[in-house]
Amino acid sequence: MSRELVNQICATYPGADVSDPWGGGHDAWKVGGKMFAAIGAMGAGVAVKCPDIDTANMLKDAGVAQHAKYFHKSWVMLPFGATSEDEYRHRIRVSYDTIRAGLPKKVQATLGTVD
Repeated sequence: MSRELVNQICATYPGADVSDPWGGGHDAWKVGGKMFAAIGAMGAGVAVKCPDIDTANMLKDAGVAQHAKYFHKSWVMLPFGATSEDEYRHRIRVSYDTIRAGLPKKVQATLGTVD
């Protein structure tokens, strides 16, 4: 897994856009102005939002994810090269769906459907 592949995956979601809000080479993917994935300047992995803290803790306990520095406890960092591509795709999708579900219905309606 790499920055390029994460960016390719994130770019497929309706309404997703990328920015570098902190400067220095970060990739922050957002939907409706809310972040669902972030790759730090060091490129060690991708931070994603979990539906809840319990899920985040389970992923960390299972060795799938690590603590995502500077993020809420419901976020985890998936290190590059530590998990299968399918797991990365799944976790990014769950993060996108979690953030999208929290957007106002009016905003959600403008985004289109997810395949």
